[in-house]
Amino acid sequence: MKKPPLIILTGPTAVGKTALSIRLAKAVGGEILSADSMQVYKGMDIGSAKIRPDEMEGVSHHLIDILEPWEEFHVVRFQECAKACIQEIYGRGHIPILTGGTGFYIQAVLYDIDFTQNGQDGAYRRHLEALAAEKGPAYLHGLLEAVDPEAAKQIHENNIKRTIRALEYYQETGEPISGHNERERQKESPYNFAYFVLNQDRARLYERIDRRVDAMLEAGLVDEVKALKEAGCTRDMVSMQGLGYKEILDYLDGRIDYEEAVRVLKRDTRHFAKRQLTWFRRERDVTWIEREAFENDEERILDFMKDALKEKGICPPVLREHRQGV
Repeated sequence: MKKPPLIILTGPTAVGKTALSIRLAKAVGGEILSADSMQVYKGMDIGSAKIRPDEMEGVSHHLIDILEPWEEFHVVRFQECAKACIQEIYGRGHIPILTGGTGFYIQAVLYDIDFTQNGQDGAYRRHLEALAAEKGPAYLHGLLEAVDPEAAKQIHENNIKRTIRALEYYQETGEPISGHNERERQKESPYNFAYFVLNQDRARLYERIDRRVDAMLEAGLVDEVKALKEAGCTRDMVSMQGLGYKEILDYLDGRIDYEEAVRVLKRDTRHFAKRQLTWFRRERDVTWIEREAFENDEERILDFMKDALKEKGICPPVLREHRQGV
């Protein structure tokens, strides 16, 4: 049986993935799965740049608004949810389109990464969480750098969740998680996939990021974070560590003034986009789409993508043989 189709559309934040994904889905008979670690949370709409129902144009979207902000979400749970959704999409004879900017989530689905050995020791995890709370994320990241320098390069020191996961893996197996992940990345994908990375000139991308932050603030980002805080959301929750939320929370808590919160948010979002691009450049079998090469003409970009899909044999409708799963 031929491998079932999967389309990936990713790229740095604010590059324009959402609008293009809608056009692509309508062109190929697709349904969209959000590969975003923040859009899963209800009530976190503005800061996560979540698509509004009136913007979906009738295209089915999945993995959006499925959790409360106080619930934990991680790559293993994402992988489980995404695989279940993909099977349902095949059952409807449609093509799944994985869209978003969380590269590790995309990789987990694309190569069906095995996480079964990771994170089984609850006592050790609680010990690491206590260390992070007592001595800060930089100290925890230093522990990782000592045992797995490669993983430390790939994981930002403020990403406590992934730092802990990497240290857990080393504790349990004696092997650096970077080695495990590299082996998993070399696996053959169970899908016949097309992996598109939408990109733009850095200066223009950074302008888009600054404009997006300004638009979020005008749309009521401060009030959104204030409502979450009043609902009991605190800075130690995974959801509140997302871009846009931790900076505004610092402002609301009086740690920094409003102007500094905006400056830090814009700066950190630019840094985040840079890290995203670094991740995607490491991935295999990726088709880069530079907006400038198409003069920012989305019709031309869409035509290019459709041609690439035809070359890979990814064309609607999905064959009946794929409806039973991978």
